[in-house]
Amino acid sequence: MWLLLGCSIIAIAIFLERLFYFHRARIDVGDLLFGLRNLIKNKAYAEALSECASTPGPVARVIHSAIRRYSASRTELKEVVQESGQLEVPKLEKHLSVLLTVAYIAPLIGLLGSVLGLVDTFVQINAVGGFATVAEISQGVYEALITSAAGLMVAIPAFVFYSHLRAYAKSIMYDMESAGIEIVNTICDLRSQPTDIISMIPDRPVEDSASGEPDSSLTT
Repeated sequence: MWLLLGCSIIAIAIFLERLFYFHRARIDVGDLLFGLRNLIKNKAYAEALSECASTPGPVARVIHSAIRRYSASRTELKEVVQESGQLEVPKLEKHLSVLLTVAYIAPLIGLLGSVLGLVDTFVQINAVGGFATVAEISQGVYEALITSAAGLMVAIPAFVFYSHLRAYAKSIMYDMESAGIEIVNTICDLRSQPTDIISMIPDRPVEDSASGEPDSSLTT
């Protein structure tokens, strides 16, 4: 029972810590990309980097890694985004394996407690000559099965916590992937657009090739 109590405390602590982390890591990716697109369009890369640095979460860090290499080719930018995303995955999955382990071993701990409780019950019966009333046997079995019930009561919420956090992590991974693709396309597309330059050339009169004087037909 003490082992199960410790497992339940660990499961609750991990769930609350991961839930708080995911809550801070989740951002509105659409709004962030919209603002960054305007900055990149105006070649304000320093402001774009500052905006990413001030935004918490793995999505902003993946975008930040791409903007830092804005002059690289599309292929290199994709590799940068992929490597940055792979570095963020362990942070998202931190402690989730421990939570899954608790969900797996809690029923086994409960079963072990039940078996040991039954063994202890029959040892006590054997100690008094093998004679025991039905009530005494029922009491021993009842006490032994409590640990199995407690193990299931710990394992079921732990597995639910794991499934919920795992789905949350996958959602953020999807946001990282889509944001990385979007920022690479934004950087490359805006970089490849020609710059609108208006050349101001003063009007000059065209000289007649024969006389060497300005051609009055081409001047107003």
